[in-house]
Amino acid sequence: MTFSVCMRDCYDTCSIVSEFKSGRLIVKGNPEHPLTAGFLCPKGALLPRWFHSKERLREPLVRTGERGSGNFRRTSWEEAINLVAEKLRETIEKHGSESVLVYQYAGDRGVVNYAFPLRLFHYLNIAMLDYGICDRAGQEALRDIYGTAVGMDPEELKRQKLIVYWGINAFWTNLHGFLLAKRYDLEIWTVDVIRTETAKRSEKFFQIWPDTDVLFALAVARLIIENELHDEDFVRENVYGFEEFKNYVTKLNLDPVEHETGLSREEIEEFAFGFAEKRGVIHIGYGFQRSLSGGEAVRAIAILPALVGHRLGFIYDMKTIDKSYAEGGFLRTKPIKRIPQMKLAEYIERGEIKFLYVYNSNPLASLPNQNRLRKALIENDVFMVTHDIFLTDTALFSDVVLPANTFFERLDVADSYYHRHVALNEPVAKLYGKSNSEVTRLLAKALGIENPYLYESNEEVIRKILEANGLIWEELKAKGFVKVPEKPRKWETPSGKIEFYSQRAVGRGLSPFPEYKPPQGNYPLRLLSPTHRMTITSQYHNTYGMIDPNLYMNPEDAAEREICDGDTVEVFNDRGRIKTTVKLSDDVPKGVVLLYKAFWPSLLGWNVNFLTSDKTVEKYGNGSAYHSTWVDVRKV
Repeated sequence: MTFSVCMRDCYDTCSIVSEFKSGRLIVKGNPEHPLTAGFLCPKGALLPRWFHSKERLREPLVRTGERGSGNFRRTSWEEAINLVAEKLRETIEKHGSESVLVYQYAGDRGVVNYAFPLRLFHYLNIAMLDYGICDRAGQEALRDIYGTAVGMDPEELKRQKLIVYWGINAFWTNLHGFLLAKRYDLEIWTVDVIRTETAKRSEKFFQIWPDTDVLFALAVARLIIENELHDEDFVRENVYGFEEFKNYVTKLNLDPVEHETGLSREEIEEFAFGFAEKRGVIHIGYGFQRSLSGGEAVRAIAILPALVGHRLGFIYDMKTIDKSYAEGGFLRTKPIKRIPQMKLAEYIERGEIKFLYVYNSNPLASLPNQNRLRKALIENDVFMVTHDIFLTDTALFSDVVLPANTFFERLDVADSYYHRHVALNEPVAKLYGKSNSEVTRLLAKALGIENPYLYESNEEVIRKILEANGLIWEELKAKGFVKVPEKPRKWETPSGKIEFYSQRAVGRGLSPFPEYKPPQGNYPLRLLSPTHRMTITSQYHNTYGMIDPNLYMNPEDAAEREICDGDTVEVFNDRGRIKTTVKLSDDVPKGVVLLYKAFWPSLLGWNVNFLTSDKTVEKYGNGSAYHSTWVDVRKV
């Protein structure tokens, strides 16, 4: 029996029991793990198909044709590594170390596979990403209120009565967490724009208009306070700025709230009174905070659990262990130049990036405003290297492509951003490619670097990280996972309390209280692009094939445009246009359309990111705002 762990960018981080039998990989959920609970999600169950895919890269490639054309020649690992090292050395000598950018993200969340390559890039003093595409605005907002984005351990839900899934389709994206809430017999509510599968399985569903989360949460807070349903003792002892916040929300006129949110006065009251009575916990999703109002929305929502007496009554993030040793920031000799993730195209256009090294990510599918990004790469002098398992869209645009292996082929560990368990990943079999840490060691050697930290083995790094976090290697090896004990926490805010009046927000030039601004767009329809059940951003499109490229549209919007179910339509704005088939659905409210995100343009011919906005919310850490995209649709 071999222990594995799913390294995908997913809340659940499932512990897996694997074996290699008759040349085939077999996987099942670890029955001993309290959250994995012996089963895998539909994507996890199909991991052998991904592992054995005939499309896996086997040899390094060097580009021979136009960028993006797919014309490559096969080469040896020795030539490929030497070519990358030579070009890296040349770029640093000619343009400086900060002209090199390593672009990596959470396509593989193994601690070593994710962080170890950064040791080399820290040693070389190159530019790093300032991550903003996923959950940055919400992180900043929660720090404004609590001083941390780390919320409740989901296993503590057994002591609760109600969980609200606010802007998260947990049945698709956090299946084990959703079923954990069911197992604990919690009442489940959903707040969302779309009537998702989670909403359909909830006791109550509150369907709101995009960007009105702020207004809805403030209205709920007002009703709780003015009806004296808040926990007065808790608030008195633990909250800073309650009286000021009370004065702020009591001035709120509830009549426009109904019009703006799409909820009736009765629904708003039902939520407020029920939430207070049951002392609800809120799982705050990532999707809606990827908008121009996302940070303000999370600030408003985060106040509600504290009002009813929770120290940390939200679920958003879970940082369990210190992994900094794996990254090796101590090897750097000058300050880091951080490039905002959402502004990659802008920095390429400005000539500030001359060498781009990509791993654990597929930005030419996942980043918004793809037409701009692709044009920037074609028109500017950038040497691009991609290390991946498949010939992704990003690999197609690269000068050198290095074959990666899968997490079933190497030793690693992974933690979760949902629960408090660290899981072991042992190699089951070896097929093709090299791990990120192997390639890092090869590059360091080709560059003539002798620093011993660049040559540590995966096991050495893992053991030192475990030891630094008070965890025992032998226990992890025996069980396949260990739970990290939770240390006593205090609020790291200026006041040392939960701040309804946020001093940190004021310091960034924001209002001390969450503010609502009506959404505005240059086109009539708001485009949302959530993840599909069978993909994780762009992953699995090429191996599972079970995607849904249709545009979902409300029948009323379709009728106004003389569009019928199954028609071919063009979706367009000033960034691009795509053609697809329309499906009419009352699950999507009037004024909103939906396309699932980040399929491979090289396979589909387009994806939603040919339309999405690459704007950022600067005061919330340059967080993404691609859900603040507006389009129109016409029949073709």
